[in-house]
Amino acid sequence: MATEERMEEHVAEAAADDAGDLATAGSDDVTRYPIAPGYRVNVRRGPGTKYGIVRTLPYGMRVPVYCQKPGERVTGPYGTSNLWDNIANGQFVADAYVRTGSDGYIAPRCD
Repeated sequence: MATEERMEEHVAEAAADDAGDLATAGSDDVTRYPIAPGYRVNVRRGPGTKYGIVRTLPYGMRVPVYCQKPGERVTGPYGTSNLWDNIANGQFVADAYVRTGSDGYIAPRCD
């Protein structure tokens, strides 16, 4: 019985590791920041809620921030901000939902 329990533990740990790998899939040398726990955040075509939704991030996602752009003021779990984080070409998330550790810019301004 003890062997079966250890095997189940190993399978559970492997599944958790795989989930962590998915959350940081596409790793490069860019720092990735966690999305606020318990939130599925909309990724938009521009820096505001009037821009179309490209996709919705799953729970536990970590995102790169390539540059930041001022836009619509949004309130989220990390405060109120008009900063939007560019996480991929033409894809923005409100900085108020990303734990960057700062209320200001942590990346260059987007052109």
